[in-house]
Amino acid sequence: MSKYDQYTGFQVHSPDTWTTFHKNKFDVKPFGDHDVEIKIECCGVCSSDVHTISGGWGEQKFPLAVGHEIVGKAIRVGPKVTLIKEGERVGVGAQSWSCGECRQCKNDNETYCPKQMDTFGAVWPDTGIVTQGGYSSHVRTHEHWVFPIPDEIPSHLAAPMMCAGITSYSPLVRNGAGPGKKVAIVGLGGLGHFGVLFSKALGAETWVISRSHSKEADAKAMGADGFLATQDKDWNKEHIMTFDLIVSTANSFGEGFDLAAYLALLDVHGKWISVGLPEDADLTIKPQSFMSNGCLIGASHLGSRKEMLAMLKLTAEKGIKSWVETVPISAENLSTTVQRLHKNDVSDLVEVRDMERVGSLGSELRSKRIAALKTKP
Repeated sequence: MSKYDQYTGFQVHSPDTWTTFHKNKFDVKPFGDHDVEIKIECCGVCSSDVHTISGGWGEQKFPLAVGHEIVGKAIRVGPKVTLIKEGERVGVGAQSWSCGECRQCKNDNETYCPKQMDTFGAVWPDTGIVTQGGYSSHVRTHEHWVFPIPDEIPSHLAAPMMCAGITSYSPLVRNGAGPGKKVAIVGLGGLGHFGVLFSKALGAETWVISRSHSKEADAKAMGADGFLATQDKDWNKEHIMTFDLIVSTANSFGEGFDLAAYLALLDVHGKWISVGLPEDADLTIKPQSFMSNGCLIGASHLGSRKEMLAMLKLTAEKGIKSWVETVPISAENLSTTVQRLHKNDVSDLVEVRDMERVGSLGSELRSKRIAALKTKP
């Protein structure tokens, strides 16, 4: 018998069998003074999960339960916890710990903490225990990385906001998206659709850039003001030097991807911010591409606690709703779901479950509009 507390979750045993899930017990770190124990209600299935279990992002520590878009109930709080109350409905994202002492942590940049720990796949130094994600019965997380969910946001809609939502929201607010600004979102998957929803809610003129016109109707239904398809001849000609910000959510760059054509869209000192993380993708950048407009290239990683709470507040106030599908959870359905995601059939997924019973698993469709459904356990 283990000397540590244990939870139950769906784990993958190796990249060679990444589509096979096993319901296992696993050790969790000792409960700390600032910890919150959460009984999980729902958890998103993110592209990051697939990149991780398939080995696309390198070596991982198996067996591993992934999932870092978690919503559930705080059933226990440590004696020094001040940010969360027992019984609250809360969320947890892709990061579960930061040192709280470094320059980054003290300046609302805790997602860039040199000692930060991920919600799954990280190792607690004192115990060697590997953090396990939200395809599980419970999660134990430092209070700073646990976020109260407003009553106005249903759990299955809040879950994908814990990663996809904040990943899209943070670069928008940090780079000035708002009234009088023109913003382009590259890609209309899980990240991209949040980019459109939040950019519009912040008051910016919002365009979508995609390879073809297949998602144009969806983009307009989400509120996009315009749409550019790079398959069209001279697709950028009428918009050169008119955008203040481009946020790239692309999960892949096709053959012949022309970064210079995108950068040409930016106004003087406009910014290209990358949040998508394609496997084995290289961007070819020529110094000449910067000269005509002095544009800047950067990236963004998740978002601070301050930004997460602001995003949830905006969502509640504006009634923002992501596009979600739900299906029952099981090892078999998890296998089907990650394979759909791998094939770009869906963009993000949302699991809703009680681990003692059968719950439900949901998904954000990439290019097909679907009513938001939530199957009861």
